[in-house]
Amino acid sequence: MEPTAGPGQLLAISDLHISYPENRRLVEELRGGEEDWLIVAGDIAETVEDIRWTLGTLAGRFRKVLWTPGNHDLWTHPKDTVTLRGVARYEHLVEVCRELGVVTPEDPYPVWHGAGGPAVVAPLFLGYDYSFLPAGCTTKAEGLAYAESTGIVCNDEYLLHPDPYPTREAWCRDRVARTEERLAELPADMPTVLANHYPLDRHPTEVLWHPEFAMWCGTTLTADWHRRFRVATMVYGHLHIPRTTWHDGVRFTEVSVGYPREWRKRPAAPGKPRRILPMEDETGDRGAAPGVGRGRGGTP
Repeated sequence: MEPTAGPGQLLAISDLHISYPENRRLVEELRGGEEDWLIVAGDIAETVEDIRWTLGTLAGRFRKVLWTPGNHDLWTHPKDTVTLRGVARYEHLVEVCRELGVVTPEDPYPVWHGAGGPAVVAPLFLGYDYSFLPAGCTTKAEGLAYAESTGIVCNDEYLLHPDPYPTREAWCRDRVARTEERLAELPADMPTVLANHYPLDRHPTEVLWHPEFAMWCGTTLTADWHRRFRVATMVYGHLHIPRTTWHDGVRFTEVSVGYPREWRKRPAAPGKPRRILPMEDETGDRGAAPGVGRGRGGTP
């Protein structure tokens, strides 16, 4: 299908982490054109109040906002007055989004008809299943033991509950199966933009300072989705390494803001969404230095 030249831009950003005052100010200053859409690929904040404020603010500044949850959004954090866990928390956030007119992974996928379109824009919620194991490890238990020996254990182990699923990986596998069915029903001639908090393929994690953190960064179950589902761009966050890579000829774009201690080190102005469509003229890897954002005990 030939791209059209309609108005507007499809933009994306993630990992806003507005509990930091500097990052909250970035959201206060964030503006879009009247025809622009904005993908928010997770990790807005740890409280429902902050998530509501952020999405409500952005929904008033963009034609359409699409949200996919990050692990921080799904934490049951001691400082949040909303004590829901697991699926109940996710469903509560979906209802908040619907009140605000924000598209969620539970809604029909909209079609972008602006510049670079048409393309189906699909916000996804998939999770992870510990299949991105450290080298030499063959089981989750071995991987977690190794991670603990290095001191790099994601706070999800304490704050992200899978209720009513028995494990986070069981929740992930169910989400993958149901999402796969939906994507398979899309028109065969329609390109897609798939947005998920985690990358669909493991390759973006290869530059992590602490490679054991990859266990909390996705699933091998989606490793061929960028080919199967006609992906124009795979949008993700979580790694706090904003850059673009190309894999099997498909563009993977990490769109995170990250923590102030991270973005202060970068030459580019912080808090600027990346343009997804019309596609930027990019021919290879670019962005932050490998490993930016992976501190000891990483908590993205």
